[in-house]
Amino acid sequence: MELWAQCGVGRLRICLFILILAGFLWGAPATQALSEDQQLVLEAWSLVNQSYVDPEFEGIPWRRLRQEALEQPIPSRERAYEAIETMLVPLGDPFTRFLRPEQFKALTDSTAGSISGVGLQLGINEGETVVRVLSSLEGSPAAAAGIQPGSVVLAVEGNSVEDLGLEGVSAALRGPSGTIVDFDLEAPDGGRQSLSLKRRTVDLRPVRSRRLREDGHTYGLLQVRQFTTKAPELVGTALTELQNKCIEGLILDLRNNPGGLVNSGLTVGDALLDAQPLVSIRDRNGILDTITTNAGTLYDGPMVVLVNSGTASASEILAGALQDNQRAEVMGRPTFGKGLIQTLIPLNDGSGLAVTVARYVTPGGQDIQSTGIMPNQVLAASTQEMPEGDSQDPWLGRAMVALQNQLHRHEKHIERTAMT
Repeated sequence: MELWAQCGVGRLRICLFILILAGFLWGAPATQALSEDQQLVLEAWSLVNQSYVDPEFEGIPWRRLRQEALEQPIPSRERAYEAIETMLVPLGDPFTRFLRPEQFKALTDSTAGSISGVGLQLGINEGETVVRVLSSLEGSPAAAAGIQPGSVVLAVEGNSVEDLGLEGVSAALRGPSGTIVDFDLEAPDGGRQSLSLKRRTVDLRPVRSRRLREDGHTYGLLQVRQFTTKAPELVGTALTELQNKCIEGLILDLRNNPGGLVNSGLTVGDALLDAQPLVSIRDRNGILDTITTNAGTLYDGPMVVLVNSGTASASEILAGALQDNQRAEVMGRPTFGKGLIQTLIPLNDGSGLAVTVARYVTPGGQDIQSTGIMPNQVLAASTQEMPEGDSQDPWLGRAMVALQNQLHRHEKHIERTAMT
């Protein structure tokens, strides 16, 4: 009372705060204070309410879902997690999801360039629903176990892949270093395998590069597996090294790149486009913001981009920008089709949320959600469609032919210019 008497403004502010808080908690049990587990559910609801790309929630009774979640008994942290997951289901957005503490840590670690798990890169091939092994990361437990590309994951810790889905399988295979995970596979030859592998920290090596030689020409291969915090710096270093080797063209391999940090993908785009539109982003308020690259590039020579059904999100943004600006020829298979941008939001107990906060379209106005990027040249699907760029990979050969054609067209253009 003394504080209020001394400062009328302060008293007004306190009263307003109490009224706002009372309104915010409307629908919660009024007979008792919220428990910590209930507060966690309320925190998750509030963060999604403030951030989700559709502020109207497409007709979903979002406020009633909060009330229903808080009316049920929440006697434990696990029940709180289940309540949050149930609350998010009606959104129908597989990318807006709740992440338990170990899942949230694994995802944030992967954006930093490392994971704790068995080191399997997974994906779903075009026209399929099964989760397949795309590759084993070098130096990982999976590589040491000799797991073959093309193997199908059947179950993890006794849980069916049909129930887990692609992301659930990935999350289940990750975990604290030193722990054991049991899972079942079907090898490409049809044989069944039951494996128990010890998880450990694996370097993703998000960027790799090397020189290729074909018919007297020298090309550079730049593979970007994921857009981590370090990816732009690594791409810059790789481009410098490749140009020091006098490459005549560049193959940017984005196959099976699931995306990662959008800002990292945009920074890589800035290195390849010269003052050109990169992407347009529409936020929850309907504001369309077009991002344009800075003047100058780190590489401005002939370029081909390889994509497939595992190319998603930030990697689709980059491929679409290079295609729409006619900066590069895109080759491969139609991409995944993820035109939504998520942000990671930590909760106070170490768990977190991935929330869709914006939609994006390519510079040409193409909304790729569910449709993907259509390559300029569609290639036949192949078991060799792998990101490592093996010497037997037929797509690399097709890409080098395309670069050679670009060089010939450039030479003819110079000849015609000189004649006139």
